[in-house]
Amino acid sequence: MGGSSNAVPIVSKNFCSSSLISLMVRKRPHVVNGGGFVVTNCSQNVAFVVDGCGTLGAKGELMVKDGDGEPILFIRKKGGILQALSTRNKWNGYSTDYEGANKLIFSVTDPKSCFAGNKATRIRVDPKGHSRDLDFEVNGSFADKACTIRDCRGNIAAQVGVNEWIGSKDFYHVVVQPGYDQAFVVGVIAILDNIHGESTRC
Repeated sequence: MGGSSNAVPIVSKNFCSSSLISLMVRKRPHVVNGGGFVVTNCSQNVAFVVDGCGTLGAKGELMVKDGDGEPILFIRKKGGILQALSTRNKWNGYSTDYEGANKLIFSVTDPKSCFAGNKATRIRVDPKGHSRDLDFEVNGSFADKACTIRDCRGNIAAQVGVNEWIGSKDFYHVVVQPGYDQAFVVGVIAILDNIHGESTRC
């Protein structure tokens, strides 16, 4: 996928591009492929695949794979008593290396439905290896496929939208701005998909 001199790598600089990237997301039916979704690029080649509990067999777990089918992100919803008492749900995203070891690289906190109001979904990037604050927020409605991921300076990292001519929310597009990590964006979308009870949820 190439790198960018102004890249903001979170998963890997290999998923950062110096140009605007438009991705198409297609949900997979649970009955055939166990749910999840496939992400293709403008050449209609598979760029990422996201598996949910229909494939993995465990609720609150997601796997993001690259176009070659190699795991690059493992995502898990945090559990336990403290989490149950919290007003927010928390998800942790881990990079997966060739030995299968997992390293925390970001976390997403989302207000639970009874506390939601107009609160934004927050994304915290693990500071290790990063010299600057790389927090993000999701604004808008993912359920309506009309939301934006912004960095801590208010810059747009990615936008989610629906192609009107397709007329189905089973297909939607994601536009990733130059320099931002596409794998990270797909990981965030996988979590939003699960939070909203869509293709990655059993």
